Amino acid sequence: MNVAAGQFAVMPDWQDNLAQCRLLVSQAIEKRVNLLVLPEAIQARDNTDPGYSVRHGQTLNGPFIQGMRQLTENCDLTLVFTLHIPDDSGRVTNSLLALHRGQVTARYDKLHLYDAFNVQESRLVCPGQAIAPLIAVGDLMVGVMTCYDLRFPDLAMSLALAGAHVLVVPAAWLKGENKVHHWQTLLAARALDTTCYIVASGECGEKNIGMSQIIDPMGNMLACAGLEPGMIVSDITLAHVEQVRARLPVLVNRRFLTPVLG
Repeated sequence: MNVAAGQFAVMPDWQDNLAQCRLLVSQAIEKRVNLLVLPEAIQARDNTDPGYSVRHGQTLNGPFIQGMRQLTENCDLTLVFTLHIPDDSGRVTNSLLALHRGQVTARYDKLHLYDAFNVQESRLVCPGQAIAPLIAVGDLMVGVMTCYDLRFPDLAMSLALAGAHVLVVPAAWLKGENKVHHWQTLLAARALDTTCYIVASGECGEKNIGMSQIIDPMGNMLACAGLEPGMIVSDITLAHVEQVRARLPVLVNRRFLTPVLG
């Protein structure tokens, strides 16, 4: 099946961001994409105001999510992204949603909040408490992670042991010293750790690196974006996962247990 990662620079107005998503979904449909991954926190962003996206979070019934649901109503496309959703405590969660045929088919609240490199995501965001169930897309099972989760191999391993063939990673990976190197290294490492495909979407623009990537279970880069808005596409197969796992059976050779969260 065809998978894609789209990237753009998130703007302050949710309607502008919805228009960007509409363009990427339209391109994905033209390319017969089955799974499209978009970046993290795409409903609103103001680079001069760190709390802007949190204050402009929307509920599951809000106009941004309703607009995103409409984009998937008449196509056989699974769409994955994250945004901030207000919770009962008056704070928000950084919530990954999977949409298919106009419905929310999965939700995952980010477990590992980005309290690193002089940023404190937990100041404004509540952490999730459990990994999400796997999502079936065609004959492949998809596990979901968000941005900073990439630095925690136990989560990726838990998803692989649960049956994932593909791991998707919406992200807003901040620019900084060695950050591109970290992004590229961690994506390849998680593919090799788990013998899963990786489909990672990185927001581009003034603060974030972009560089969305699709990586195969042997750690080979199948497609990579640069710094500008756009979309990358690659064909992936269950047969290739099975072939790699027969040659590199790390999931069955491992001797130490990884606790499954949740």
